[in-house]
Amino acid sequence: MLLKRAVITGLGAITPIGNTIPEYWGNLINGKSGAAIIARIDAAVFKTRFACEVKNFDPLNFFERKDVKRFDRYAQFAMIAADEAIADSGLDAESVDKELIGVLWASGIGGLEIFQEEVSQFARSADGVPRFNPFFIPKMIADIAAGQISMKHGFKGPNFAPVAACASSTISIAQAFDLIRLGKATAVVAGGSEAAITAGGIGGFNSMKAMSERNDSPETASRPYDKDRDGFVMGEGGGALIIEELEHALARGAKIYAEVLGSGLSADAYHLTAPHPDGLGAAKVMEYALKDSSIKATDINYINTHGTSTPLGDNAELLAIKKVFGGHAYNMNISATKSMTGHLLGGAGAIEAIACVLSIVHDIVPPTINHFTDDPEIDSKLNLTFNTAQKRVVNAALSNTFGFGGHNAAAVFSKFAK
Repeated sequence: MLLKRAVITGLGAITPIGNTIPEYWGNLINGKSGAAIIARIDAAVFKTRFACEVKNFDPLNFFERKDVKRFDRYAQFAMIAADEAIADSGLDAESVDKELIGVLWASGIGGLEIFQEEVSQFARSADGVPRFNPFFIPKMIADIAAGQISMKHGFKGPNFAPVAACASSTISIAQAFDLIRLGKATAVVAGGSEAAITAGGIGGFNSMKAMSERNDSPETASRPYDKDRDGFVMGEGGGALIIEELEHALARGAKIYAEVLGSGLSADAYHLTAPHPDGLGAAKVMEYALKDSSIKATDINYINTHGTSTPLGDNAELLAIKKVFGGHAYNMNISATKSMTGHLLGGAGAIEAIACVLSIVHDIVPPTINHFTDDPEIDSKLNLTFNTAQKRVVNAALSNTFGFGGHNAAAVFSKFAK
């Protein structure tokens, strides 16, 4: 069977450093931090009182009031990012076969805010009689964003929600790619979103000692590869990519950002939350992605790492990169854009894939900001793109995302050439 080629024809994002693709990319290249004291909830009682929130966001600028009540915040982000990507792609829903347009939208948690609100309200009821909002379940479930996007645009192709913690939206991209190359769809809206900056989200991750507690300097708290890193910074938002079959895109005269070359999936099978200290699962997923892409390790110019700013995770991933790429590891740029956006959990892979795609388009690598002190356990010869974006030719880029439970996903993108 001759596999079809898949290209990226549209991008959309709503992030802590920009609510559109141009804003996001501009602030990414300029090294802007999205972290600040949490505004949406009173976080004074928590060990961590800051996060990377989406700013200047009013859902009423995007939805009617009745719809705001029906969509959890994570689904609002999903629909906004998807709408931007669809418009950017020029994909006219009236002139395409909607039965061949899919939506694969991921979330690691789904409607955490509505879940927390409804359960808390029930717990406070004086008579103990169960009273729940009829939109409770439809707002909460992690697949509802994919459903809402498809209903809005009438897309009747494959529609589901990969859930694999922080690897979720990279898996949505990988599976969209498979649908395209196998001829099961002509285009797919692929991405992910998360809105876990709630009392439950902050308190839960604090209890695991997973998040930074650098409350005196939120904007510098996400510092991957720095000696004094102390955990990740929570982020929120979403990202969308239109992944389309090449001939379908060419036939309608679509602009093409980049090509999807391949993907990889693996499991650490090691620990509930910690990565394998030698990065074995991370190494394997990169090997799988390179093999699937039919390119050599030396063809990769840039890796956007999982790079969460945790002591164990950052080291393990760099060990894996050196294992897979050998001497070429020193020729590549490596950066962790979570230093700016924070960690969007299930939405991270989508916005980081977008960063890879735009680095290919513009031949510039976004930085890893907030590097102050070298970590003696990290190889100083690696180019971790500290603090300042770097111009270079980027013909191919790799995006890594890893999730609690040992889920690993990677995707490879390249410049498009007929």
